[in-house]
Amino acid sequence: MVMESKSSPDTPWSVSRLNTSVKGWIERLGWLWVEGQLTQVNTKPNWANSYLTLRDTQAEASVELIMDTRQLMAMATPPKDGDHVVIHGKPNFHQQRGSFKMRVVEIRHVGAGELLARIEELRLKLSAEGLFDPARKRRLPVLPNKVGLITGKGSAAERDVMSVAQGRWPAVQFRVINTAVQGAKAVPEVIRALQTLDADPEVEVIIIARGGGSVEDLLPFSEEALQRAVAAASTPVVSAIGHEPDNPVLDNVADVRAATPTDAAKRVVPDVAEELKGVATMRERSATALRGWVRRESQIVETMRSRPVLADPLTSLRQRYQDVGREVQRMRREVTHLVTHQQSVVSSLRAQVAALGPSATLARGYAVVQVQPRDGTEPAVVTSIEQSPPGSQLRIRVADGSIAAASMGVTPAN
Repeated sequence: MVMESKSSPDTPWSVSRLNTSVKGWIERLGWLWVEGQLTQVNTKPNWANSYLTLRDTQAEASVELIMDTRQLMAMATPPKDGDHVVIHGKPNFHQQRGSFKMRVVEIRHVGAGELLARIEELRLKLSAEGLFDPARKRRLPVLPNKVGLITGKGSAAERDVMSVAQGRWPAVQFRVINTAVQGAKAVPEVIRALQTLDADPEVEVIIIARGGGSVEDLLPFSEEALQRAVAAASTPVVSAIGHEPDNPVLDNVADVRAATPTDAAKRVVPDVAEELKGVATMRERSATALRGWVRRESQIVETMRSRPVLADPLTSLRQRYQDVGREVQRMRREVTHLVTHQQSVVSSLRAQVAALGPSATLARGYAVVQVQPRDGTEPAVVTSIEQSPPGSQLRIRVADGSIAAASMGVTPAN
């Protein structure tokens, strides 16, 4: 291999030398097999060459292809936009124009079985990452303010969703963004539309819809880039791709999977007739329940009113008044009896005290002799001859009065 001398400000390369070097580097790659999705298939029978673009479905990368038109026309199934293919060609650099293309000699369509296997492989990968987890799925609003719709322009899917939804709820509002729904442009256009609707605060749910088709037709809705965009959206997304047998990966990642576009409209928009019927049923149930409650409460009130205490509220008071009167009379009798008994006891005790007192003793002929002390203190009862020596002033108390006397002498007891 000849080493190219390095360029410098003093020894710059010419454009021709640059292109020659690049052409040599590229052509050393040799013949290659490359997989991708065809876009921009431009061919006419009278053209010597046909021009195509091969796009990488996993990245924003593409390469221009050139193929002999006779070879292209000789294919059993001529390629078209959106076909998933494997091409055999050689990188080619046009030295004069400085442009890069691949000269293609063979195009093979990727079979449906292989596509399905790759779809299942992606399905397993995203499932392992948790993108299918029911816990992350968002609930649809009961009555969305505005419905976002991503679908093909003038498609049957758009007509089905709009007509069914407006038939169910005439006031429903839509924001429709038409995109390609198959081919190489489908994925980037659907992603842009999804991001636009997700950023609209009025849009509360987004439907991605298209009719049925082959595995190749529905392939964009199993592309990984679209699945991650749907998973990242904050607005609930409904997948309405194809018909019942169809099952793109979008059905697993979306928050709700609808069998058809018509089914999507039914899931997103409530039926006004059914809702009004439900309201009428609830109103009837409420009225029945209220009437039953009033009837039960009325019966309770009537039962209470029929009780004597409510029929004549003063009856109880009169009964209590009479009870209190009887108790007062009983208490008076008890108190009178107690007082009379205690008076008898007091009289008996008084008589006993009188019989034992000094007055009664004096009345029987006894006397109390008191001596008057010379110091002027109170008189003292004489109980000993020593208290009244001769000459002592005495006071003799008898039953009917007292006698003043003087001690003439004292005689001790034998």
